[in-house]
Amino acid sequence: MSSTSASVTSADTRTEALAALRELVGRDDADFHDGQYEAIEALVDGRRRALVVQRTGWGKSAVYFVATLLLRRRGAGPTVLVSPLLSLMRDQIAAAERAGVHAAAINSTNPHEWADVQQRLADDAVDVLLVSPERLNNPAFREQQQPALRGRIGMLVVDEAHCISDWGHDFRPDYRRLRELIADIPAAVPVLATTATANSRVVADVAEQLGHGDDVVTIRGPLARTSLRLGVLRLPDAPTRLAWLLSHLDDLPGSGIIYALTVSAANDTARLLRERGHEVRAYTGQTDPDEREESEALLKRNEVKALVATSALGMGFDKPDLGFVLHLGAPSSPVAYYQQVGRAGRATDSADVLLLPGPEDPAIWHYFATASMPDEDRARRVIAELSDVPLSTPALEARVDIRRTPLELLLKVLDVDGAVRRVQGGWVATGEPWSYDAERYARIAAAREAEQQHMIDYETTDGCRMEYLQRTLDDDTARPCGRCDNCAGAWYDLGLADGAAEAAAGALDRVGVPIEPRRAWPTGADRLGVPVKGRIPSGEQAAEGRALSRLTDLGWGGTLRELFATGTPDAPIPPQLLAACVRVLAEWGWAERPVAVVSVPSRSRPQLVDSLARGLAEVGRLPYLGALAPVDGGPTGAPGGNSAFRLAGVWSRFSADGLDVPAGGVLLIDDQADSRWTLSVAARTLRQAGATEVLPFVLAVRG
Repeated sequence: MSSTSASVTSADTRTEALAALRELVGRDDADFHDGQYEAIEALVDGRRRALVVQRTGWGKSAVYFVATLLLRRRGAGPTVLVSPLLSLMRDQIAAAERAGVHAAAINSTNPHEWADVQQRLADDAVDVLLVSPERLNNPAFREQQQPALRGRIGMLVVDEAHCISDWGHDFRPDYRRLRELIADIPAAVPVLATTATANSRVVADVAEQLGHGDDVVTIRGPLARTSLRLGVLRLPDAPTRLAWLLSHLDDLPGSGIIYALTVSAANDTARLLRERGHEVRAYTGQTDPDEREESEALLKRNEVKALVATSALGMGFDKPDLGFVLHLGAPSSPVAYYQQVGRAGRATDSADVLLLPGPEDPAIWHYFATASMPDEDRARRVIAELSDVPLSTPALEARVDIRRTPLELLLKVLDVDGAVRRVQGGWVATGEPWSYDAERYARIAAAREAEQQHMIDYETTDGCRMEYLQRTLDDDTARPCGRCDNCAGAWYDLGLADGAAEAAAGALDRVGVPIEPRRAWPTGADRLGVPVKGRIPSGEQAAEGRALSRLTDLGWGGTLRELFATGTPDAPIPPQLLAACVRVLAEWGWAERPVAVVSVPSRSRPQLVDSLARGLAEVGRLPYLGALAPVDGGPTGAPGGNSAFRLAGVWSRFSADGLDVPAGGVLLIDDQADSRWTLSVAARTLRQAGATEVLPFVLAVRG
């Protein structure tokens, strides 16, 4: 839509908006839902700031697409739509084009299109530009494109606006940067924020960040979803939950989403269902982007029964006829749960929503909650290492003992706080004073703990489940739904099909996870006194190893989490665990059988590691040579640091003196593998002592 139509005006905004809506949805009888036109009018005629909180499927995207059409006809510049997920961008571009709105996106997956998009913007041929919140702080975008956009922007839309708020269930630091952008654009430019999930605290927080104080138009509707039939099925353990799913997946209507709390749980569940003949796919943050897009398309075309997904499939995924949403494990808050179940039943009279909570849920909630919280000591270390000379993230990682993912999150928080800044070539310190807002983070932590309790209360309530969800979102229109399992009785079958329990138990009893050997030394190790760089010589490398299980796995992972839990005393390995480890070795398929067993010296679990090594040696009829000797007190450090620091903590801390290392394969035993540097350095020590191959074996790998 070009600026040549700038002179076009409408005496009747509602008539014009209604015509645009009907063009958008492709129906001549379409009309506005309560609140839709009021929001459009506030944006187009009033040029105001508006916050729309409405349930999924209400039509929030129709508001900003129709408003964009009308504003463009009045000569306004393009709408900038800040959108959090790539799946949302794909769906929204398709929806916009159907209505004649020319949309384009700038994100991490399409850099080959950026030049064309910039030219289209210069030619005024783009009506809606979709960008991710992370893109707003990309140096090239911030310096080359953002200034021009600020001068021409016709409307700013912040989709999934609960992310702005510290109190939002999906808080993203880059969203907080929007406050700066909102403050910089002219006051006459309308701003729209939309979300389906916000309680009163989030609403107030987002409205404040939109600016203009009490002048923000807030349009909030009832959150009840009359199409959803809610239920909670509490089963004793993971095998029983999977057995129920195997028995009843085909009973669920249409196609849908099965949510899991961890990547490994999603992958394990999808594999089991496929092996039993169900058409499903795993969908996680670790799934290849092209495969994710393909899986979304298959689900939309009902060519799979379900996607087994983590929260990576969430905001913005648009399949109006989704027949069911099932959770294996509960999200950490009713707000997050409402967001995910809201994917179902948007264009159907009925959709089934079932939660199968697990006893491990609170431990998983705690892990993710603490992983996202900034730590004062870490923050000060990062700031101290930065100057006015840019430092890349890998180079900074080598100077501070923080892994890449939490380091990147911390840098984003410090950037928004004004202490550091991302520039071409890396990160610099701004020199601005910075203080750790302990009170704020304590309030956020307390709020998250309260939300976790609310989720447990949702599971155990004997009242209406939809009413409970509405009330936790401060929806004062909440009334009993008459459809959920508490209102109308259990609608789901409690029985298990023949063979389902055995199949689920067999799947969860699988053993053996490969441990890829380290092939190269970490960047920056030489700065920490470790005189190595580049590739690890082949004669010093470990071979591919094995673990019994991941700590996050549904099967043996639960047993191992209990074994390694804080406060669990050191003790010899339980017989059932040793038997499972023997199965791993029996299935290993090594080229040459090892000729001896050696263990890693353990300070925290010496009985466990020694008994595991001795047990495997006895079963395999191999000599147990003993443990490597600790040097200077042995390894230092704790799980969670980055590669360079983890290597420095174990470098030169092992000795094979006193061990008669044979010229053959050695089975190397430890309790856990995290960074794999302990195993790598111990293997190097054994290789230098004469072992021709070192095969690491541990009980658990993290992640």
